[in-house]
Amino acid sequence: MAEVVLSHVGKVYPDGTRAVRDLNLDIDDKEFLVLVGPSGCGKTTALRMVAGLEDISEGEVRIGDRVVNRVPARDRDVAMVFQSYALYPHLSVRDNIGFGLQLRKLPKNEINRRVEEAARILGLEDYLDRKPRNLSGGQRQRVAMGRAIVREPQAFLMDEPLSNLDAKLRVQMRAEIARIQRDLGVTTIYVTHDQTEAMTLGDRVAVMKKGELQQVAEPQVLYDHPTNLFVAGFIGSPAMNLLQGTLVGADEGDLELDLGSQKLQIDRVVLDQRPALRGYLGKKVVVGIRPEDMEDAALVSDEGGSRLQSTADLVEAMGSDVLVHFVVDAPKVVTDDTKELARDVGTDVLGLEEKPQTDMVARFSPRTRARVGEPVTVHIDTDRLHYFDPDSGLSIWGD
Repeated sequence: MAEVVLSHVGKVYPDGTRAVRDLNLDIDDKEFLVLVGPSGCGKTTALRMVAGLEDISEGEVRIGDRVVNRVPARDRDVAMVFQSYALYPHLSVRDNIGFGLQLRKLPKNEINRRVEEAARILGLEDYLDRKPRNLSGGQRQRVAMGRAIVREPQAFLMDEPLSNLDAKLRVQMRAEIARIQRDLGVTTIYVTHDQTEAMTLGDRVAVMKKGELQQVAEPQVLYDHPTNLFVAGFIGSPAMNLLQGTLVGADEGDLELDLGSQKLQIDRVVLDQRPALRGYLGKKVVVGIRPEDMEDAALVSDEGGSRLQSTADLVEAMGSDVLVHFVVDAPKVVTDDTKELARDVGTDVLGLEEKPQTDMVARFSPRTRARVGEPVTVHIDTDRLHYFDPDSGLSIWGD
């Protein structure tokens, strides 16, 4: 096992396209690190540079004690699991798993030992003599993982291995991958576009945008303390609501947040937590409100927090909760970060322009009586609001 270190790594293609810029990551021995970000953000390119499948234009990649910039992929002692299973259809599960070991001319009894141990770990003992065509998608992915496990590498590199599975299988295989990595204790770098996968699998998660690392932290830290607008909008489902507001002083040292025709009362304790907010009094800020920090006010008994009045435009009953869509007459946030987030979900950014109102989504209890077209009062936990500088996009915290 080994740590993997990327120091000032960059990738520029011959046509001048830059895919990765000054990437610095230290992945500890036995750590599970997830690289996540929109399509085209450079995460797969970064993984392929570690694997040796892409040349490194700048910087240094180290695996264990070796700098591997010029080491061929076959000699890097890493095992890669791809999006496609890449199984040989004419070979049995046993032979697919052991194929790489046969190429390395390991003794037959050693190959059998490793294959049977991998099959035990993956629950494939009863399928070793089957061909891939007789397996489900989840079983085929297990075979692909078995081929990586038998190599006993210093690191696993996984490139969106679950993207070809249906939703139910993805959840099941997510748990399997987490268990296997924990049991084997192998350093793992996992690339995905799915932020739910990232948050549930990673010891730490690295968020990328346009080839640059935005933030690397434990999943809960990313959720609670995003470093900028992009990370805030990318992490969380449904996504964080982002709208423009103005901070103004109120009675007894408290704050008010002007959101169009409505105001939210902000307790002074927020200033203690985010002292840099004092410099924004009387100025515009970007406010982030997570759907789960809102509730149907009719179901909230305490007087903490603050409230917004609106009309329910759409009500989606999800069983365990209800998503309520409504509009607030506070200006929409349009920055490079929000445009990138819009592209990621397929929104036409050419039609994305500043508007005097913002579409919001709240996650209500299933006990809500909210109905489409009817007035709704939304209770907001104002202690959990997020604030960002409208120019830099950076989170507003300390002085």
